[in-house]
Amino acid sequence: MTKSISADEIKAMIGQVVGTSTWVEITQERVNTFAEATGDFQFIHVDPEKARLTPFGGTIAHGFLTLSLIPLLTAQSDCPRPEGIKMGVNYGGNRTRFLTPVRVGKRIRGVFKLLEMEEKRPGQWQQTMEITVEIEGEDKPALICEWISQLFI
Repeated sequence: MTKSISADEIKAMIGQVVGTSTWVEITQERVNTFAEATGDFQFIHVDPEKARLTPFGGTIAHGFLTLSLIPLLTAQSDCPRPEGIKMGVNYGGNRTRFLTPVRVGKRIRGVFKLLEMEEKRPGQWQQTMEITVEIEGEDKPALICEWISQLFI
């Protein structure tokens, strides 16, 4: 269950893992829909027969699909939210590394570590999270990124 606490209380959590999401399955349908949206139809994503012949042994999610699921993983996490939040918007990233391909049929989850929480102006906070997207049953994560959000309270 997500809890609402003050932005200052969240700021006091810098350096800590503040939440973990539920597991989300990467289906072929989700990968195909992403391919349609982005125009990225590389066979390793959308052609199970050809992809079976690669070292992946089947189709894999686009790296950008995995990255684009961060809002869903955040929404399905137990990360604390600032009390009275009106909206949050993506501001950008400091770094992103795609470490392990996510095979179709696998499940992923996000682990969120708070790196920064700074009030930029009254009612507007900038939050930087280190987000690790884990793959169920795998030793290495799918990706690690530092993601910046603007939170309006």
